Amino acid sequence: MSTRSVPVPDGLDGLRLDQAVSRLFGLSRSAAAALVEAGDALVDGVPRPKADKVSAGSWLEVHLPAPPSVVEVVPQAVPGLRVVYADDDIVVVDKPVGVAAHPSPGWTGPTVIGGLAAIGHRISTSGAAERQGVVHRLDVGTTGVMVVAKSEQAYTVLKRAFKEREVEKRYHAVVQGHLDPLRGTIDAPIDRHPTHDYKWAVMSGGRPSVTHYDTLEAFPSASLVDVRLETGRTHQIRVHFSAMRHPCVGDLTYGADPTLAARLGLSRQWLHARALSFLHPRTGKKFGSSATTLGTWRTR
Repeated sequence: MSTRSVPVPDGLDGLRLDQAVSRLFGLSRSAAAALVEAGDALVDGVPRPKADKVSAGSWLEVHLPAPPSVVEVVPQAVPGLRVVYADDDIVVVDKPVGVAAHPSPGWTGPTVIGGLAAIGHRISTSGAAERQGVVHRLDVGTTGVMVVAKSEQAYTVLKRAFKEREVEKRYHAVVQGHLDPLRGTIDAPIDRHPTHDYKWAVMSGGRPSVTHYDTLEAFPSASLVDVRLETGRTHQIRVHFSAMRHPCVGDLTYGADPTLAARLGLSRQWLHARALSFLHPRTGKKFGSSATTLGTWRTR
């Protein structure tokens, strides 16, 4: 356990104590709340309830737990994981449902990184041990195209490209109901959900988040939409369409009708990363790659 003392910055003035601890020290909301409740977070030397608001300039003294042990990458064959393209710098895969991007505490299922190791791809050593080579992620329940860095140069260049919004990301999604307007832009900031640690939400003061969409086909109770992300926040598409009261079909986490997916013959959250476009990290030439389309979404 280590102890750190920092002043509350102006940007966190008025936040709950557990929120401030979470943001300042990179902890999950649940971990921050547990730490505060255990008396391991002091404000100006005094323990406070987690719901107390902090003031800019106050001193936070936090006793942080030891960092968790590194999650090992275990080579494991992943049925359905298809390599779309590979060279000395990058490997692009078409990720099936039920596969995580990389290992993480509590996840025992297959991963893209483990699957690539099983078929002999050597990945960049840049990044955290369990996320080496990972420059962006897809949710476990999201299918489609994902690029992984194999060289250190590719990792550096692609991480910057994603951060600077230089990568074009296109998705297909099946959402509940009919969007109005049929084509548009959702510009709404996203931050962690105030009460559910595992969720995100449209929140005033959150990080800027922009989603462009276009309805491709409308059905009696759902719509197939093409989506282009301008930013890449966690759960961005799911959060934005849920905020519009058109959650992705099958996405129970964000309020989808639990009966609609079955009525449409779908067995999961329906979100598919169909294409990526970026400058190749070595050649500098425009590179594009696509995954299986959703043209037969009703029978897949």
